[in-house]
Amino acid sequence: MKLKRIGHIAIRVTDLDRAVQFYHNLGMTVVWKDPDWAYLKAGEDGLALLSPSYQHAGPHFGFVFSDRAEIQSAYDRLKAEGADVREIHDHRDGTASFYGKDPDGNWFEYLYEPTTINQLARTTS
Repeated sequence: MKLKRIGHIAIRVTDLDRAVQFYHNLGMTVVWKDPDWAYLKAGEDGLALLSPSYQHAGPHFGFVFSDRAEIQSAYDRLKAEGADVREIHDHRDGTASFYGKDPDGNWFEYLYEPTTINQLARTTS
């Protein structure tokens, strides 16, 4: 498995609109905002804001891969080793990811992030 970088953290917020405005005012770029979560970037680093109604994942940190095949390979390896991992999902923005837990129960995400995501963040700032 060849990790590119730690790409984002995801935190729970009580008021999504307020949190988006706060982090935007700190200089982050809003990449997208849905009714139950939002994604902001500062350069290459991301922050996911999860509203109380967001049910797909809890607070976590995300490792980024630059090759989609690496996600499948990492998933297969971790699953074979008995790690607690969820199925891979392809997302509407061209990314693909899966969630898992470390031995202490902390959530992580392995994420394939194509170059177009970084270009989108630069063009929406």
